[in-house]
Amino acid sequence: MIYLDNAATSFPKPRPVREAVLRAMRDCGGNPGRGAHRLSLAAARCVYDCREAVSELLGLGAPERIVFTTNTTHALNIAIKGLLHRGDHVLISELEHNAVRRPLCRLTEAGGVSFDVFPVAGRSTEEILAALSERCLPHTRAVICTHASNICSLTLPLAAIGSFCRAHGLLFLVDAAQSAGHLPIDMKSMQIDALAAPGHKGLLGISGCGILALGEGILPETLTEGGSGVHSMSARMPDEPPERYEAGTLPVPAIASLRAGIDFLRERGLDTVRAKEEELFCSLRDRLSSLPDVTLYAPEAVGAVLLFNRKGVAPAAVARELDNCGICVRAGLHCAPLAHAALGTPEGGAVRISLGPLNTVRDADALWRALK
Repeated sequence: MIYLDNAATSFPKPRPVREAVLRAMRDCGGNPGRGAHRLSLAAARCVYDCREAVSELLGLGAPERIVFTTNTTHALNIAIKGLLHRGDHVLISELEHNAVRRPLCRLTEAGGVSFDVFPVAGRSTEEILAALSERCLPHTRAVICTHASNICSLTLPLAAIGSFCRAHGLLFLVDAAQSAGHLPIDMKSMQIDALAAPGHKGLLGISGCGILALGEGILPETLTEGGSGVHSMSARMPDEPPERYEAGTLPVPAIASLRAGIDFLRERGLDTVRAKEEELFCSLRDRLSSLPDVTLYAPEAVGAVLLFNRKGVAPAAVARELDNCGICVRAGLHCAPLAHAALGTPEGGAVRISLGPLNTVRDADALWRALK
């Protein structure tokens, strides 16, 4: 089997990641923060070690501001619903995933929050900033955008957008679902107030753990309430992160896998991993573009994700045939109808090839042969 669906979840998991899960299940069987016996303390140590690793990876410098969630969507819901208030206006990019669009639509339906979409595809940094400026209203409170699209390799200029937000007194929220583990992120220099990321995609952990990283002074309202292991006499959640947002038992094996995935990437070097993905991307792009009946979308944006269609064949049918050849890709709208509209794909969407650090030239060759 050849796996080219890493934008959904990375596979296969590196051996150190699998081993970390087993160690956590064997040695960290207690509930972190819920007792003083050795298994509980071991679990707490595992969780804190991962907070430190994530904080360093994101340039945050504050492990206590790393909140573990169930996934990126959970993290985005905490940030969006916890930071926006009645009367607020928000700007989002045209590449946003439904994990951003749907919470905002829910707030719009409930009344009090509105949002507009700014264009980014095929535009320079200056043009993107101009589009933001044109749509900025007196009651605009935040800019929310993805770092990298989940359907192609377009990326947004986070540092420039962060500077724009600071200059205009706006919150800056980032969806790093497709960039964490692929692109360098420094929340301080990029002036990001809140960032959501998954543990199971580019960071190579298993499913069940997401990340919400909060900038200094950013304290969303809570989305979920319950036991936190501290201040149990209070009827309210604690005032400070991370316990403020971590009601209930944390997924320790998934958190352990995330730490192992970060260590794996550090050992290989993020730049090395990125260079390998870009080399494979260029090889695939050049081969697919030579086929007369293939359409590529945003092929000039080099990265880990390549989107295409085959003339006269539905995307779902292409994906099924590739699966019959032992090749895993994903077809459709990829939970990102705004992005597909921006790229001009047909009603059925397109076929997505998404690369990971364990993909090889052999995988690219097999895909090419199958399509040809």
